Amino acid sequence: MPDTILLLGDPRLRRVSEPVVDFGDETFAAATRRLATTLAAFRERNGFGRAMSAPQLGVALRVIVLSLPGAPPVVVNPEVTWRSHDTFTMWDDCMSFPSLLVRVRRYESISLRYADERGEVHTLASLPRAASELLQHEIDHLDGVLALDRALDREAIVHRDVYAGNRDWFRAQVDYVIY
Repeated sequence: MPDTILLLGDPRLRRVSEPVVDFGDETFAAATRRLATTLAAFRERNGFGRAMSAPQLGVALRVIVLSLPGAPPVVVNPEVTWRSHDTFTMWDDCMSFPSLLVRVRRYESISLRYADERGEVHTLASLPRAASELLQHEIDHLDGVLALDRALDREAIVHRDVYAGNRDWFRAQVDYVIY
């Protein structure tokens, strides 16, 4: 059964998550299952959603689940090991404030060291833009940072319905479009 996703304003979204140290711990395993179930239900209900981090369920662990082709399904204790010099702008969204889009700047590419759900360490080098921006967003959640904190200016937050009604105008304001 899916969990309720914490919404903007809930103080648990601002906590810095703790690293997973015991990969055999049932709390960690249960959190991973809850995340995967909730992400799948959100995608089915809303038609979007590519990832979710544990803080969005009130779990202060450094765990992310992904639904992105070619990406690992679970990323634990991610650490960005490299950032490209190049950046881009985009309209970002979040399951914790699903009616809003936020214009942010992200790195074009990142490299990452992480563990899988069994604790085995992996690296992802020079990720493509879609995976890079998504993981930057989710890692921010693990650090208690929301996309709203990265808004480029006071005009950089828009309601999803307003965006939909003026899609071409809003798309012209960014370098990369996922909607």
